[in-house]
Formats: sequence, structure tokens, C-alpha cells
Amino acid sequence: MNLFDVYPLVDITPVRALGATLWDENGQQYLDFYGGHAVISIGHSHPHYVQRVQEQVAKIGFYSNSVKIPIQQELAAKLGELSGYPDYTLFLCNSGAEANENALKLASFHTGKNRVVAFKGAFHGRTSGAVAATDNPKIVAPFNAGHAVSFVEYDLKEVAAVLQGGDVCAVIIEPIQGVGGVILPSDEFLQGLSLLCGAHNVVLIADEVQSGYGRSGEFFAHQHAGIRPGIITTAKGMGNGFPIGGVLISPEFKASYGLLGTTFGGNHLACAAGLAVLEVLEQENLVAHAAELGAYIMQELRTHSQASVVRGRGLMIGVKYDFPIKEIRDKLMFEHHIFVGNASDPNVLRLLPPLNITKAEADLFLQALYALEPAKVPVDNTVVEQD
Repeated sequence: MNLFDVYPLVDITPVRALGATLWDENGQQYLDFYGGHAVISIGHSHPHYVQRVQEQVAKIGFYSNSVKIPIQQELAAKLGELSGYPDYTLFLCNSGAEANENALKLASFHTGKNRVVAFKGAFHGRTSGAVAATDNPKIVAPFNAGHAVSFVEYDLKEVAAVLQGGDVCAVIIEPIQGVGGVILPSDEFLQGLSLLCGAHNVVLIADEVQSGYGRSGEFFAHQHAGIRPGIITTAKGMGNGFPIGGVLISPEFKASYGLLGTTFGGNHLACAAGLAVLEVLEQENLVAHAAELGAYIMQELRTHSQASVVRGRGLMIGVKYDFPIKEIRDKLMFEHHIFVGNASDPNVLRLLPPLNITKAEADLFLQALYALEPAKVPVDNTVVEQD
């Protein structure tokens, strides 16, 4: 049997990793400036993470949610404390798509309505409801297209017009679009969106799957705007590579048996990994570090690179050029041995390094990037006098 061939694979085989460094089967060393799609939050093979997971699997790795699992409550309490949402409740699952799927379902149960508002360029996952709210027709099957989803621009008047219909259960938004190319709606837009949702009995869902867990320089990216969504979804950096997702749910939502469910979600091993991540984030002050180092990288890029636009927050950075970045990306990986990412916009280089990346490692990346940028064409400012 072979694998179902759905991934275009880079011809690199990592076999070992530590911090922001990877090694392939030939011993070649790579700098990780992408974190496997923003998954590696506290660095590869962090010793505290390894110890936590090893100790847990030696005791018990899994039992179903039909029994008491105290480490789930331990994880929920720590997440509430560090995120600033101690009054919210937590539903644990296995991935970002699953988190968004459950968030949309919960919003529909809560309001009794069925339409979802999503934004142009959005990516929320590949499961049935999540992919219907993803703005990419290539990955939406006819079965998925049956969901009632309205895609809008970052325009409050356009959102308000859809909400006037009275059938919208949720507005789902990435506080920073990841796959779309690190696109940031303004803080003012997010504040206005929150007010609109409140006025129309619509649940605001913040998809923090990629932008959460300190990546933006706040625990959640929407916190830059000072809003409190009804539901927040998270995954990726939550487990530092172990499959785990979460739905943070405001107190106005009432739980009932069977409303949501999962077999593997919140298992002992996943919770141990999740707790290790939170403990390292706190002990090493990585959220503040992401804010500081991200600001440094973006300032350096704006000053010295040939990018037309540098945008982002913290260590979620998009570098946009006036030409496709494929050649630069390939040379970074195969000549300079640095992992970086692309986006749905072919002109955007996406940077999502581990949150404990060092300034020295950032400088290595910056120098490699500058060396690969096309030489600037000198401008001849000589004034030619006419006869």
C-alpha cells in the first residue's frame, strides 16, 4: 500500500530536531523559520516538554472521556490563567479544523440559526463546515458547499447588510489571516465587528488556530484590539507538535450531555503536552519575547529588504514582494538550509518560527534573505540639459 498522494513534498527528510534546528538523514543542519505551519511554539524537543510527555505516557496515555481525567481540568485552569479567560470553559479536541467545526456547531445550537459569515481569503480547515467557511473553491467538495456561508470583505457595512437578514448564527474571523498571507484586519474593524455581532445576537468566533498561543505578542491576536469573542478556537502551537485543539467558550453558553463529543480529544497524553507548552511559555516569558523579536525582525526587513510590504505582529510575519517568492523560498531551503513558508498569495513569504528563536538565529535568516534578493537597478539621476 502507498500513501494517498495529496501533498507536494519538499525533498528534505528531517530526522532530528532541537530548538529551532533540524537535521536531515545526511546530517545536514537547517534553521526552522516556519515551525511546521506555526505548530512549533516552544522549540523542537524542549526538555521540559519531552519530560512531561515521557512521564505521562509511562503512567497512562489514553482513556476515553467516559471517565474522570483530572489533567484536563489542570490544563483548562492554566490556559484560563495565562490567556486572560479564566471564566470561559474549554472543550478539547484534536485539531484546528475540528475546533472550528465544533465552534460553528455550538454557535448554531446557541442561536438556532444556520448562516455563517466568513471573510475573503479565509482558511478555517478542511472538514465539512470548516472548509465551507474557507475561501478556496478548489478544496470545497459539492457535499461541503451545501452550508450557508457568506464571504465578505473587511467592510463593516457589508457585514451589517448580511446580518440584517436575521439568519446568521456566527461570524468567524482570523484576527490575523495566516494562509491568506498574514493579513491583518484593523483593531477598529475588529471592535466594530464585535459590536455588530452583539447587536444582532450573532456569535463572534475568533479563529486563533495559527495566531494564538503567544505568536502575535499577545496570548491571542484579537487581544490587541481589546475584544472578547464569544468563542475562541486554538490548536497548532497548543501542543508543539502533539495533536490537540481547543474551543474556549464564554459563560453565556450552556453545556448539555451529547452537545459536543470526541473520542481522542483531551486524552492524558495530549493534555500533558498542552500543559508543558503553557508552562514553558510562562517560565521563559515567550509571549513578550515574540513581541520584541518580531518587532526587531520586521524593522530590519522594512529597513534593509526589497520587500514592498512587511506586515504582521510578533512572530507571525508576511514579507510581500512585487514578484513570486518561489525561487527565493527554494534557495533559502536548499542553498542556505532555512525553512520558510509561502501563502495563497504567491508573492508572500511567510515566517512562523518557534517563539524561542534567538536574535542570532534571526540575523542568520535576514542575511540569507538579503543575499538572495535581486540586485537593485541603480537609478540614473543625471540631469541632461537640452539644447
